[in-house]
Amino acid sequence: MEEIQREVKPVRIGLIGAGFMGRCHAHAFRSVGGIFDLENPIELYMLADLDQECANKNAKALGFKYATSNWRELVSDDSIDIVAITTPNVFHEEMAIAAIEAGKTVYCEKPLSTNLDSAKRMVRAASDNKVLTVVGFNFLRNPLIAHAKKLIKSGELGELVSFRGRHAEYYMPKDAPHSFRTEKEGGGALADIGSHIVAIARYLLGDIKTVCTQSQTIHKQRRSGTDEGIQIQMKESEVDDVSHSLVEFSSGLQGSIDVSWIMSGRNMNLEFEITGTEGAIIFNQERMNELLLWKNSGSEHNNGFRKIETSPDHPPYGNFCPAPGHQIGFNDLKIIEVAELVDSHNRGILHECDFFEAYQIMKVIDAMQCSAQLKKWVEV
Repeated sequence: MEEIQREVKPVRIGLIGAGFMGRCHAHAFRSVGGIFDLENPIELYMLADLDQECANKNAKALGFKYATSNWRELVSDDSIDIVAITTPNVFHEEMAIAAIEAGKTVYCEKPLSTNLDSAKRMVRAASDNKVLTVVGFNFLRNPLIAHAKKLIKSGELGELVSFRGRHAEYYMPKDAPHSFRTEKEGGGALADIGSHIVAIARYLLGDIKTVCTQSQTIHKQRRSGTDEGIQIQMKESEVDDVSHSLVEFSSGLQGSIDVSWIMSGRNMNLEFEITGTEGAIIFNQERMNELLLWKNSGSEHNNGFRKIETSPDHPPYGNFCPAPGHQIGFNDLKIIEVAELVDSHNRGILHECDFFEAYQIMKVIDAMQCSAQLKKWVEV
């Protein structure tokens, strides 16, 4: 038996927030070293949460060495290399800029911030301080999304004709309570989940030039609490529940993007269809290990979409399993994202989904919101 010596300095992680997404981040940081060959090991160093009791409890559960109720203590700790921010987006700017000014690599969940001016300040701070940033659009990390891009770039689909995108879920029905999501700063369905399909559209097809959007607030009031358990208090919803957009890309390609967080029967309908003169592709996150491809077979009775299943031919699937058909899941996408984050940090190179790209995504969402208010086409 031989003792393994570890002399390489670990990459130390500071995590702010231990809700659903915070736990997702912690799981990814714990798991990534067993799946990817990292230059440096990962150390879960410090967790910041609402109060010290919560911080202690969650740090112990998630495997962090230290806990604090003061996020400023975390970002100022010289031992920490990467700060991950998983709080509501209203807190992103203050926390991210503080971490940037402390010289940390910053990993922030989407959307980047609550408005364009705030996001612009975050981009400028990262640029001025020459700090690396990554924003958590983990659906982009699906190996089949990368394969779809290869099919488009190779000309396999011919000249592109149209794009149809949709992100529809059912997690804000009529009885869902008022929260930061239904306040103006939360951005509504467009900012909360629409940013995902906009991110995918930009990744696959480039800049969106102009938009024309209609939005609706279906549930105009939501419960915000009870009065001694008897009378339910209601609060006005300030955001959209449903939006429909026509879009035109800088390439001239036209398409549509639909967004809803009250879509009955839909759990994770993040979907796109891209058609060309020689072929078409369809992807749906509810079947995230499948990409449908249509190519003209020259035989009418054999025409139709065929299924491409995720396999080691679609990297980095092979890091998770050497055999096709075994599939990857939601948390695996976050592990892939974290692997890219750590690689960018170690090598000092920009990540393709940094603060600037997240700002460009926000510009599209902002243009859609402006279009819905003005009832006309708006340039991004």
